[in-house]
Amino acid sequence: MINSNNLKRGIIIKLEDTLYEVLEYQHYKVGQRQAIVKTKLRNLDTHKIIEKNLKAGEKLEDVELENKKVQYLYKENDNAVIMDLNTFEQSNIPLEVFGDSLNYIKEGDEITLKLHGERIMTIDLPPHVILEVVYTEPGVRGDTVTSATKNIKLETGLEIQAPLFVNIGDKIKVDTRTGEYVERV
Repeated sequence: MINSNNLKRGIIIKLEDTLYEVLEYQHYKVGQRQAIVKTKLRNLDTHKIIEKNLKAGEKLEDVELENKKVQYLYKENDNAVIMDLNTFEQSNIPLEVFGDSLNYIKEGDEITLKLHGERIMTIDLPPHVILEVVYTEPGVRGDTVTSATKNIKLETGLEIQAPLFVNIGDKIKVDTRTGEYVERV
């Protein structure tokens, strides 16, 4: 059991026989009313996001997940092919399970799957990944007075905003939680 005051991003909880991942949480205390915890939760069955208010101090059932190290090999039709690093068995996983995570994973990367029984619940990504820029418009010299940005396309297909000095072939660090440019590597 976990107290609603101790929620953290990424924790898996069970509400009404359904598993949810905590995306956001915020404590509120209004006047003389009881404090509440406003949460944004992702249903792990349907991947829909809901907002739910919980009483402060409410006991919730947390779910322990098993970690499994795998290597992402490649994308094939509507599946991602992965290899178990212990048994070297390959398996196909529907792309819906990965969601936006595939924007930060290159072929050959090692990732951690969080399992509940045999079912994949979430994919653990590192906080930052290093990706190569494959396309961008050239920056115009003298356009650096303000913190101007431009669109860039990365090797995984992800498109983000980056400073004007970033060029094709540069490697940059991207925050996997927000999808934002961090720095040039």
